[in-house]
Amino acid sequence: MITGVGVTTVWVLDQDRAKEFFVGKLGMELRDDVTMGEGGMRWLTVGAKDQPDLMLTLMVPGPPAQDPESAEQLKALLAKGVLGAAVFTTTDCEGDYRELKERGVTFLQEPQRRPYGVEAIFRDDFGNWYSLTQRFAEPDESTAWN
Repeated sequence: MITGVGVTTVWVLDQDRAKEFFVGKLGMELRDDVTMGEGGMRWLTVGAKDQPDLMLTLMVPGPPAQDPESAEQLKALLAKGVLGAAVFTTTDCEGDYRELKERGVTFLQEPQRRPYGVEAIFRDDFGNWYSLTQRFAEPDESTAWN
């Protein structure tokens, strides 16, 4: 029986740059950075310090996960910035927004009040977009979408 999600993939174009972004800019902790097998696949994982049971594996599109044509298509989608990767939770969206912006994180949307909480949207260095969300204990249905 499935008991949860332990690892999820974030597609990147350069694992060294991804490591710097997620560890250096976002403040996540490095979990694994090993080369595996004869093909030299790099297993690079990061995670939030307070969530040890969930990791992001930062993978470059290509074998063994994709054939070369599919890998190139995925890289093109990354470059276009059309892939959403995750919702990161926080207890202080506005404070984290200011801190991450100072560290060089590119935001597409400043913190805004939504029915479910306060949300800001940012991109990684490869075009993936993320929500940074401070959830309300109860939905605020009086808050309009802007």
